[in-house]
Amino acid sequence: MAEPINLETTYEDLMAQKLAKINDSLDKREGSLIYTATAANSAEIAQMLVTIKNNNDMVFADTAPREYLIRRLAERGLTVDEATKAKLKGTFNIDIPIGSRFSLDQLNYKAIERISFGEYVLECETAGNVGNLYLGSLIPIEYIDGLERAELTEVLIPGEDEESTESIRTKYFNSFESVAFGGNRADYKSKVGSLNGVGGVRVYRAKYGAGTVGLTIINSQFKKPSQTLIDSIQEAVDPIGVQGEGVGIAPIDHIATVSAVNETTVDISLNITYQSGWTWVDIQENVLQVIDDYFNDLAKEWAKAQTYEEDHQGVVVRISQIETRLLGVNGVLDIANTQLNGGTSNIELDKEAIPIRGVVIG
Repeated sequence: MAEPINLETTYEDLMAQKLAKINDSLDKREGSLIYTATAANSAEIAQMLVTIKNNNDMVFADTAPREYLIRRLAERGLTVDEATKAKLKGTFNIDIPIGSRFSLDQLNYKAIERISFGEYVLECETAGNVGNLYLGSLIPIEYIDGLERAELTEVLIPGEDEESTESIRTKYFNSFESVAFGGNRADYKSKVGSLNGVGGVRVYRAKYGAGTVGLTIINSQFKKPSQTLIDSIQEAVDPIGVQGEGVGIAPIDHIATVSAVNETTVDISLNITYQSGWTWVDIQENVLQVIDDYFNDLAKEWAKAQTYEEDHQGVVVRISQIETRLLGVNGVLDIANTQLNGGTSNIELDKEAIPIRGVVIG
């Protein structure tokens, strides 16, 4: 059997190999006919090896670029999550016409649904996470008689960017861990997790009695979802009034109920040794941001659960993690004796909960 081609072979390696096989009695010096012919051939082969290596990388999921990775994903019956538009709550001093358009910063929004007097669902006209970033006073694009106040107050259903390449890669490999079929755990996670605004879902059998399925979701910003999002996902999964009839994603005889992830407040007491000239006032803003970032990481960890065991495991708020991260804040020399909710131990949250920052004492 012939030895496999070494795809790392370079032009220089090829030249050396080829010239070594030619009798030394012949002129092989640079510029000679033999050298020139060998060089041209070696260059072509070197380019061919690069092409073969690139083609190999394209067809294997761990190295495939986005275009080819999407094609591998399609082989598993899966699709890429496209960018979606954020839906937000707008409040006004009057009722406004559906279709009214407003601007805030660089973005435009359109009223698409009335909630109650002076309250409307506004959809950002630009898809992606950018639609979640701004709240505040709105400017009407066209004149509306009697309008005195227009504000964007709350994100109802977060907009999402197009699925990243690495997220696609993870989705592809996760599809081999368990086969999504007929309302099993993997099926719920795949289908509910792909709905607009959902960042993750945990699945619980018989949560509300025999024949029921509990679906606890977190939004795509890894925060507690709004009631609007809960209602939207419930309608897609198993509409109220016809639950168990197989009208939505849930199979017939599955009574599926969607609920929001709970939030557990964590108060933190810090014993900080400051660098010379620094005080709590100087570092407080940065400390709070570091804690918020850590809690957001824990929320993302909650959302990643795939297996039965992971769905039933609560995230752990660790003192060591908080102290290690805070040591990187300018002005902090040392930190010790940190307390969480008045205790000196780590806190394991309920399996359906994520942490939010409470009172922080420095």
